[in-house]
Amino acid sequence: MIKDIKKFFPVLNQEVNGYPLVYLDSAATSQKPIQVLQAMKNYYELDNSNVHRGVHTLGNRATDSYEGAREKVRKFINAASTKEIIFTRGTTTSLNTVAAGYARQNLKEGDEIVITYMEHHSNIIPWQQVAKEKGAVLKYIDLEADGTISLETVRNTITPNTKIVSLMMVSNVLGSINPVKEIAKIAHENGAIMVVDAAQAAPHMRIDVQDLDCDFLAFSGHKMCAPTGIGVLYGKQAILENMEPVEFGGEMIDFVGLQESTWKELPWKFEGGTPIIAGAIGLGAAIDFLEEIGLDNIEAHEHALAAYAMDQMETIDGLAIYGPRDANKRCGLVTFNLDDVHPHDVATVLDMNGIAVRAGHHCAQPLMKWLNVTATARASFYMYNDEADIDTLVAGLRSAKEYFNDVF
Repeated sequence: MIKDIKKFFPVLNQEVNGYPLVYLDSAATSQKPIQVLQAMKNYYELDNSNVHRGVHTLGNRATDSYEGAREKVRKFINAASTKEIIFTRGTTTSLNTVAAGYARQNLKEGDEIVITYMEHHSNIIPWQQVAKEKGAVLKYIDLEADGTISLETVRNTITPNTKIVSLMMVSNVLGSINPVKEIAKIAHENGAIMVVDAAQAAPHMRIDVQDLDCDFLAFSGHKMCAPTGIGVLYGKQAILENMEPVEFGGEMIDFVGLQESTWKELPWKFEGGTPIIAGAIGLGAAIDFLEEIGLDNIEAHEHALAAYAMDQMETIDGLAIYGPRDANKRCGLVTFNLDDVHPHDVATVLDMNGIAVRAGHHCAQPLMKWLNVTATARASFYMYNDEADIDTLVAGLRSAKEYFNDVF
């Protein structure tokens, strides 16, 4: 099955430094299948036109494809209406839109924003900035020893003063899958809204925003086989209706006068300027591809790969793995360090053998501090990886260990 999937990803059929490429960096960005590349090529070659404003044939075809992609996103996350689907540049832009458009409008001095130590910087900095501006208090949910979240700790952290709870559905470092549905319930019981960073979840598991009962949810296309520069902000319609836009200009207006202007209805009032047309079309094609493979199949495959990877990597002396050991509590990634070797050096040696992993703080410096490390290495898997890729990684890590033992 995996060999059949790999053939759809041209970039994987190459050598790096004289070795067959083993791509283990999908948590940073996934590879793109030919179906997505072709959909974008077709748009530029056959339908290239701006959307919404034209009455000619190309404009109508482009608009149909763009808005058709919005409907695909709606179904993908089971939103109630396409009015709740806003196209953005990515998760970062989506979270900043919530901070700028909702938090600045609704927070007052002394209100609380609750996040966790595991958050990506994109889900920390916007809240830091708005907290400073409004005099709000930024609080952190502490983590269990294995990097998971206890609902008891959540209940002890969220109070009636909490107005916003925002956390990632899946950690990009620990791989841990967080109980966002249960946390949303606790947030709502205290009168707060729930914001979900689904950047690492949307590519790998089925998401139902109505079942989660989250108020906002953000994700990026480029981590789920779509192009870079396209993302989604889901928001409950009633909340979005009461929010002001954060970008102003063409496309999002209804009427412009000399002194006053009015906005289009949802979702277009949040999509100022020429939208990311080809990116949205590519995202729609990526969703078609993921649905054909099956999100449940992808999730099961990655759980199995994570379990296999941890079993094999734990046979290497001096290798530390971070996050929950139970593969069913984590997604398909393993973050690790090797003895006293800096992860950048480990990643460089692996790259010499054609193995692509990520090294650094992974835009999660507060979590690095919590782990008491400065950086880590991370191998992340997707549907196009298999056990042979894990075996190559483990062999590469053994070679790296021997190399640095000889050097030092």
